[in-house]
Amino acid sequence: MARVRELRDLGEPELLERLESLKEELFNLRFQLATGQLDNPMRIKQVRHEIARILTIVREREIEAELDGLVDGSSSEAAALQHEEER
Repeated sequence: MARVRELRDLGEPELLERLESLKEELFNLRFQLATGQLDNPMRIKQVRHEIARILTIVREREIEAELDGLVDGSSSEAAALQHEEER
């Protein structure tokens, strides 16, 4: 399981590649669970959490890019977006 710090160091393509492989692993784990062949049910939880971590980092980067794009625009829009994030 990767730490958040390690995930943040990865670039966008690596994150998306890792996300895809984790989704595939989760699918296989669920299939094994349904057929009664799953050895470690805790692995499902671990994979789901790592998927959530990656999706969170991707979304943070999207928001940061949006805010950077608004810096050259009006600052009131950026403040409104930042206020929305805090909710």
